Amino acid sequence: MLIKSLLIFALTYSIISAQKMKWHALDRPSGALLGAVLMVLTGVLTLEEAYRAIDFNTILLLLGMMLLIAYLKMANCFHYLSYLLVTHARNSFLLLCFVSFSSGILSALFVNDTICLMFTPLLVLALHQIRLNPIPYLIALATSSNIGSVVTLTGNPQNMLIGVFSHISYGEFTLHLLPIGIVSLIANILIIYAIFRKDINFKKLDSIVLVKPELDVRLTIHSLLVLFFIFLGFIFTGNLPLSAITGGLALIVLSRMKPQHAMEKVDWTLLLFFCGLFIVIGGINKAGLLALTHNAVIPYLGDTVPGQIVHFSIFSIVASNLVSNVPFVLLSATWIDKLIDPKSMWYVLAMSSTFAGNLTIVGSVANMIVLELSKDYVHIGFWDFFKVGFITTVTSTGIGICILILYCT
Repeated sequence: MLIKSLLIFALTYSIISAQKMKWHALDRPSGALLGAVLMVLTGVLTLEEAYRAIDFNTILLLLGMMLLIAYLKMANCFHYLSYLLVTHARNSFLLLCFVSFSSGILSALFVNDTICLMFTPLLVLALHQIRLNPIPYLIALATSSNIGSVVTLTGNPQNMLIGVFSHISYGEFTLHLLPIGIVSLIANILIIYAIFRKDINFKKLDSIVLVKPELDVRLTIHSLLVLFFIFLGFIFTGNLPLSAITGGLALIVLSRMKPQHAMEKVDWTLLLFFCGLFIVIGGINKAGLLALTHNAVIPYLGDTVPGQIVHFSIFSIVASNLVSNVPFVLLSATWIDKLIDPKSMWYVLAMSSTFAGNLTIVGSVANMIVLELSKDYVHIGFWDFFKVGFITTVTSTGIGICILILYCT
């Protein structure tokens, strides 16, 4: 059973990690689904065990947040916000700050991928009009959205997993990660400015003329009101999945629109990806592979809390770039409670697995969204991104380590 589960695991993660291979045309969700089906067909799991391996709390939380985001999209809220921010920047450095802080803050409230998806097209048009080098601003959008998403349990998919598995309250999580996110956002701005200072030299911008998006005021008010009550539910009930899905259903009722329009905007492939991953992880866990991994790694993490914070952060950065951050969080979740201070390690896992996404272009889906949507206007090469991403990842992780050690001592 161990050999079979190991082979299936290796196949699944080779497809997830290396998308462009000549021998297959599968994407991440179908790769995860393939691994899940093979776990059942080869007898590693029964079909009933596969069902039980899926964490429906996480699926429900994702679905609820996706419904909320769908209605905000239909209200044109994200486009309207990006329009206001871009058109009110007076100089090139202020534009960099606006892009960084707005994407970071909004990514903390919503999923970071959504912010990049909504902001990129309008930002590209504005930069083309005022004839600024778009590379530093697009990199700022991607890296800042990743950094900002670390602050809350709903900022990115891996944080949602951590929220469900760790049972850490929404408020407590934000209290610990907020300083890390703010300081890292400021550091990221300074890093990008230092590297691209010839392009960002406080140049006064010509007035930006863009078509003002039409905002559905009624739907926006309903969506923001529901968002407010969802966050109250997160804070006072601690039940993330129930709060999110209740809010999503409330919007379906309040909007008076055909639910089909919102359902079409839900990322069902992401939900399928999570279901497949849960089953694959369930298979290798049953076979004992995760216990073996834990036993192999634990001697290198140190025997003090500060030492484990440092070593586990480094290990997480490397592993998240090898197997992607969501799968790594699923792997780590099964044995993180065996570390000296599990609660602190959940914060470390959230911080490091999120910041790992800034290391390379393929480290985060948000990065790839920005590059894909801007490719017709500008080419951002691997080294263009890496020279910022490497410094930002090392700096933000260092900031996170220092702050978390202060919390724990």
